[in-house]
Amino acid sequence: MALEDLEVFRVPEVEQFMHSLESRNLQESTRYSYGRDLESFRSWLDGRGEEIMMVEEGTINSYVAHLRKSGRAPSGVARATVSIRSFYKYLTLEGHIKVDPGAAIAVLKVPQGFPKAIDIEKVERLLNTPVGEGPYVLRDRAILETLYGAGLRVSELTALVVDDVDLEDSFLRVFGKGRKERVVPLGGHAKDALAAWMSGAGREVFLQRRKRTDQAQRNVFLNKFGNPLSRKGTWAIVRRHGLRAGLGDDLTPHVLRHSCATHMLEAGASIRHVQELLGHSSIRSTQVYTGRREAELKAIYLEKHPRASAHLMEDTL
Repeated sequence: MALEDLEVFRVPEVEQFMHSLESRNLQESTRYSYGRDLESFRSWLDGRGEEIMMVEEGTINSYVAHLRKSGRAPSGVARATVSIRSFYKYLTLEGHIKVDPGAAIAVLKVPQGFPKAIDIEKVERLLNTPVGEGPYVLRDRAILETLYGAGLRVSELTALVVDDVDLEDSFLRVFGKGRKERVVPLGGHAKDALAAWMSGAGREVFLQRRKRTDQAQRNVFLNKFGNPLSRKGTWAIVRRHGLRAGLGDDLTPHVLRHSCATHMLEAGASIRHVQELLGHSSIRSTQVYTGRREAELKAIYLEKHPRASAHLMEDTL
């Protein structure tokens, strides 16, 4: 369902709020999450006979409690709370309402776990699953190699256009969160995979299937109809090859991004360089990868070192 097709868009103030998010250069996927969160909130309010423009603080608290009781993941509850708070803050600033009902609503703190990554041997198995030289194989191989080789977010991958790919100098131009632009180097395997996909045997085959020929298609990655590949489609491709590689059914594009960062740090790359590669605005976002390595090191140390038991450690300097 397109963002504009959501029922909540019939509320003029909601439509204005969503357009304000676009003016802030938030990615479409982020705006869609806001829209779906507000749509779910509106649907819940309808069941109570309440209107989204006539909400009080207690109502929002009740909705948050409802989400938690329904089994929504903590991250989902936190995101929905942020969406609702942002909406009512906008209404207050724009003068649509006098009192912000979301100002005092606390956002659920989500425990910061270590990013999931797979080891290099498993990555190699995954990258070797697309076998052959057909157009689907060329596309899938290029997707997997680029996700892991460049550490891209799935939204960054699907947003790539032909002009963003510099095969001669081995660089990608990437637009990350907030439309922040960065240049990412391409390794040899990713470069070769992209070159093969963007040749006449790959991407051009998909382009010939397009029903609309009046508009140029510039996206790098396409679906079987010659239209831009979606986030959902990319997830399905990664999951399918994860199953073929024997990695289970929960492999995601973000796992490949995490694996890229983890493997670079383990090989001695500086945290600053990894931060720049991933497009993290804060080094704290990148430091979670070093935290994972430190936790693993501590566990191994406590298990293997002859003087690591608690009563012996008390006597150390």
